[in-house]
Amino acid sequence: MSPEDSRALPLRGITVVALEQAVAAPFATRQLADLGARVIKIERPGSGDFARGYDRRVKGLSAYFVWCNRGKESAALDLKDAADHALLERILARADVFVQNLAPGAAERLGLGAATLRARHPRLITCDVSGYGTEGPYRDKKAYDLLVQCETGLVSITGSPGAPARPGISVADIAGGMYAYTGILTALYERERTGRGTQLSVSLFDALAEWMGHPYYAEAYGGEPLAPSGARHPSISPYGHYGCGDGARVFLSVQNEREWAALCTRVLRRPELVDDPRFTDNPARHAHDEALTAVIEECFAAHTADGVLALLDAAGIAAARLRSVAESTAHPQLAARDRWRSFGSPAGPLRGLLPPVTVAGREAAMGAVPALGAHTAAIRAEFAAPRAG
Repeated sequence: MSPEDSRALPLRGITVVALEQAVAAPFATRQLADLGARVIKIERPGSGDFARGYDRRVKGLSAYFVWCNRGKESAALDLKDAADHALLERILARADVFVQNLAPGAAERLGLGAATLRARHPRLITCDVSGYGTEGPYRDKKAYDLLVQCETGLVSITGSPGAPARPGISVADIAGGMYAYTGILTALYERERTGRGTQLSVSLFDALAEWMGHPYYAEAYGGEPLAPSGARHPSISPYGHYGCGDGARVFLSVQNEREWAALCTRVLRRPELVDDPRFTDNPARHAHDEALTAVIEECFAAHTADGVLALLDAAGIAAARLRSVAESTAHPQLAARDRWRSFGSPAGPLRGLLPPVTVAGREAAMGAVPALGAHTAAIRAEFAAPRAG
């Protein structure tokens, strides 16, 4: 990124202090770092953020940590030590945002509760990320991603019948992190008009419960509980994977009656299916999904997967091939749009994707992943207590 790009980043000049660990809060603050904010990550001396030890897959570094902590400064401070606690207080006095996702009650015991900090620093934006929120019977319960997925009902509708499954990524952490990120951006915008900070709180449970909106409405008002549907859609048909003549599978989705007619006439070559009573609209098609799958796979059996995809593309039907993670990494769309960039780390250069939002004329900071405590000495010097006299 050129110096001109760096000066143009929208959060340049904003300082974020992050007392964070694991995924949700670090994921939120990494988005802020990519937008040009200075993110000072406070870590425990010796061990640091426990996500550093999740694995050693990235040249000896944790894949989770690399993903969520690009572009930050790491200061290893013992907050039970009076001098280090005072140093943090001096940093906070010059900060714009404070984010924490410690265990329930830990920030308050350290004198870093939102109400306390906001009383001392009216312009400070505080964001507490928790598992279940600050009230209610689950308030003090520890919460990790899979456990929140279970409590919100996500796992019950994921997987196959009789075999509930965890989605392949940490969706509760990601949901909570993204709501924290957007909440902080909103609070920064509000502060421009009011001059005052805001006290934010985000729970992983609330975030994922919001994402469960469709299952909630479908079950609460549909009269029947949703069941896990594997790689098929729980309420739209045809929408899922279908076998082809070469043994491969193609995924397709029909979203409306125009697309259904195109599938029948131009791909399946069965125009009479358009008005078949079993398939007259989406609820009917979903009710007869097994029969519809048999019809589709009978037609696809005469073609290879590539041939089916060509027919679907020509008919304007949304379709995809199932790719592995490695195949997705080499996706031609990413290469054509130049989405990969290099960034630094204690293990040397690494490669990562640009953030999803593209702003014309600017590029994300994508700074280095910090070693534990790499910036401690510089931060101690910058925020040293003023000398008496």
